[in-house]
Amino acid sequence: MGVSGCGKSTIGRHLAHLLGDAPFIDADTLHSAENIRLMESGQPLSDSNRWPWLKRVREEIESASSKLLEGHDSSLRGTRRIIGSSSSSSSSLAGGRGQRLYVVCACSALKRSYREFLSRGDPENAKADRLTHDTVFAFVDVTKSELERRLKLRKGHFFDGRLLDSQLETLDPPDLTREAAVVVYGEGSEEQVAGDAYRQVCNYVTKNSL
Repeated sequence: MGVSGCGKSTIGRHLAHLLGDAPFIDADTLHSAENIRLMESGQPLSDSNRWPWLKRVREEIESASSKLLEGHDSSLRGTRRIIGSSSSSSSSLAGGRGQRLYVVCACSALKRSYREFLSRGDPENAKADRLTHDTVFAFVDVTKSELERRLKLRKGHFFDGRLLDSQLETLDPPDLTREAAVVVYGEGSEEQVAGDAYRQVCNYVTKNSL
């Protein structure tokens, strides 16, 4: 999780590989055409734009988690997530007796309310209701000056760099005393940042018996 330019998608793909080539979801690909149009024109998204998108993100996580469990022993009773690349770790793990299966999702998840929504099972999805979701968010923290530098260099993405300030204003960094989250400092190499995310998430999962 984190603002645009922090490296969520790139770090998330590396993290998914470190977690045994886990399924990877890039939440940017789930935006509606209207959301993309707004961001391309430099207009920040409102909650009314984000909530339908977040619902699609959660549905994709639920779907990937369910598919991951198909064919495994019935003793696998739980699903855990890493959201954001993070999260993200916007990201998901499923596990049971001594075995853990992971799904990683790169998603901005800027507000705590968004993270709470993403971390609970969908009450309208009967299959998802049978799973227990333990979500770990990995916040990729990058200085504003570095974010600005990256966004100026980035090509082929719909996010207009002028929106960075609005994202930083919206960002509610996770409270590590109240949320299942870790902080990854995102200004090293891709491999270094992903490795740090991997170690922190695994340590968190082990320490908290998830």
